[in-house]
Amino acid sequence: MAVCMAGGEKEVSILASMLRMVFKKDTGKEIEVGEMTIERQCDREFIIPFEEKIRQYEAVISIACGVGVQFLSETLGDMVVVPGLNTRFLGSNEGEGIWSERCRACGDCVLGDTGGICPITICAKGLLNGPCGGTNKGKCEVDKDKDCAWTLIYQRLEKLGALDNIRKIFPPKNYNAQTHPSRIIHEAYQKEEEK
Repeated sequence: MAVCMAGGEKEVSILASMLRMVFKKDTGKEIEVGEMTIERQCDREFIIPFEEKIRQYEAVISIACGVGVQFLSETLGDMVVVPGLNTRFLGSNEGEGIWSERCRACGDCVLGDTGGICPITICAKGLLNGPCGGTNKGKCEVDKDKDCAWTLIYQRLEKLGALDNIRKIFPPKNYNAQTHPSRIIHEAYQKEEEK
């Protein structure tokens, strides 16, 4: 179901077709692109029935929101999951009546480079380029009960065989470009004068 008009069966089919065409055009070779729609990537119970089939591939391009990409990355653990869109705002639930922020919807996603873990949201200081000097035994200096985001990122990148990513330097984010609360109207629903 494409509740957010980004990741339903139609959108998955279009993306897969585009990937096949571009790969054929650029390399002259065919590529196998599997297509699958998971109703809710932000809930593990929707992912687990598909896990065996997903693991038949080398990587996953997720056109879910940033929460879905992170949950899928976490569930698959040692498999590359790449975001196929740039999330703007979201939330996730951990259980009945409990929600947790997983993505700040900064509009400049780094999940593909950080093993599917958002340093802006998960790090108490929002550090984009590695841990502060206060991490102790994998815990955050701001909240001793909280895991250090950069320890989690390091561990995930190690599982993925992508520790070189830890050396990437990301440019500062332009937070002046954000407004809150965010609101987006899909172009198909905009009035003619708003377009």
